[in-house]
Amino acid sequence: MADKQAYQPINCEIHDGYELACMRKAIHLVEWKEDDTAFSQRLRFLDLEYTPEGEFLIAEDQEGNNYRVRLDSISSRLPY
Repeated sequence: MADKQAYQPINCEIHDGYELACMRKAIHLVEWKEDDTAFSQRLRFLDLEYTPEGEFLIAEDQEGNNYRVRLDSISSRLPY
């Protein structure tokens, strides 16, 4: 579940990096915060999703569990 705060658009260069990582199906450590809880997970970048609530990274872990992470909640660096 994403934070209840209004979505804060991310920098275009960073957004481009997410798109590239998805195209390459990159596997990278992603750190983010949801509802005051910090997460850190190694994920395969699959796609980006755009909704009225914000932009989301669609990813999966090694076990095949799916993740939907709001881009403005991610604090880790991009793989590229």
